[in-house]
Amino acid sequence: MDTHNSRIGLVLFVVYLLLYGGFVFLNAFAAEVMSTTPIAGVNLAILYGFGLIVAALVLALVYGFLCKPTDDETAARGDKK
Repeated sequence: MDTHNSRIGLVLFVVYLLLYGGFVFLNAFAAEVMSTTPIAGVNLAILYGFGLIVAALVLALVYGFLCKPTDDETAARGDKK
């Protein structure tokens, strides 16, 4: 089960890495796009940054939901296989 949990963690890490890479790419190569104000006078850089924080929290919840307990955790609870 450890490999299952590791695989889920790596997939979610790649998802976040792509989101963060998009943020860095836009800031580096299209800074004028990040200075646009799509909602209530707040620029896209701020909205994207808050979106990254929310995405990290959501991905952590997804990881916690999808991961299976390890054999040590199962034995500590007294569950039978």
